[in-house]
Amino acid sequence: MHSILAQSVEYRRPWKLVTLAIGLGLLIAGSFIYNAPDWDIPISFIMAGFTYLTAGWSLHVTVERRWRDWPLMLLLTWWCVDGCYALYWSIVDPDALDAMRNVNWPASLSLYWMCGLVWFWNGTLRELFERAKAILHR
Repeated sequence: MHSILAQSVEYRRPWKLVTLAIGLGLLIAGSFIYNAPDWDIPISFIMAGFTYLTAGWSLHVTVERRWRDWPLMLLLTWWCVDGCYALYWSIVDPDALDAMRNVNWPASLSLYWMCGLVWFWNGTLRELFERAKAILHR
């Protein structure tokens, strides 16, 4: 229970919400700029939303070697990177899924882990800067 409550605090941190909004803005802009048959606004929200909820936690599981959490971490990573994408496009446009799935998952996996790095820190930005300053002054 403590873990769920602690994580819910992290989801509401202003700096994390701002970075999510920036990322969503870039995804939405990309859906207009690039002529990719599998890039639209709904999938941008779907994948970004699931990534926001899981990427930081997944990276913690990996870095901290929490072996018992690995099956769930792998399942959630797959869901965010390919599962929700495949389900969405199998309903909306199966031809787009067939054409783009093999090139989507490597890009999505890279973005997933980059987001995990961005959202890895559990705390405020002030706490992060204070921690970095303390480490640099050792």
